[in-house]
Amino acid sequence: MKFQFKIQPFQTAAIDSVVKVFAGQNKQGLLDYRRDVGTIKQKIDLFTEDDGNFETAYKNADLVLDSDDLLKNIHAVQTANNVKLSPSIKGDEMPVDKKTGKPKPQPDNRLGAVSLDVEMETGTGKTYVYIKTMFELHKAYGWGKFIVVVPSIAIREGVKKTFEITQEHFMEHYGIKARFFVYNSSD
Repeated sequence: MKFQFKIQPFQTAAIDSVVKVFAGQNKQGLLDYRRDVGTIKQKIDLFTEDDGNFETAYKNADLVLDSDDLLKNIHAVQTANNVKLSPSIKGDEMPVDKKTGKPKPQPDNRLGAVSLDVEMETGTGKTYVYIKTMFELHKAYGWGKFIVVVPSIAIREGVKKTFEITQEHFMEHYGIKARFFVYNSSD
């Protein structure tokens, strides 16, 4: 049995909102590979390895938008969706200056620059939305590395199954398949 997926307007609006948060970000060159570290398990020191392309296989391009650009984009999305405006971007990676009350400037390669929530009712297709969001971010900005963190084994298996059953659907729309795997800490 082959599933048929209907593209829902509310799902598309959620996806577009996430993509618009990064308006102004440069599109990176598309990487079509994963780093081959060989078949023999070796200790790899990610912080000292220097072969020129080592990091590019493990990360997306650095974010070129600063905190002000991100907040401006977030405000535009919140205004368009009639959501209360966030006063600032908050998080561990973006400390606030105690004197001015504004986020301190951070280097462009900071991690965790912004956390976004897409809130939807149960049964409305959140898993589909975040998988399609990955494809749209790839299309718009060339990002191809994503991590999905889930709270339980049951949800993990559901997410894995959704990746499997949506492969053909997304292949028809984007011309590429998501390469995914379940992380196993014993490997």
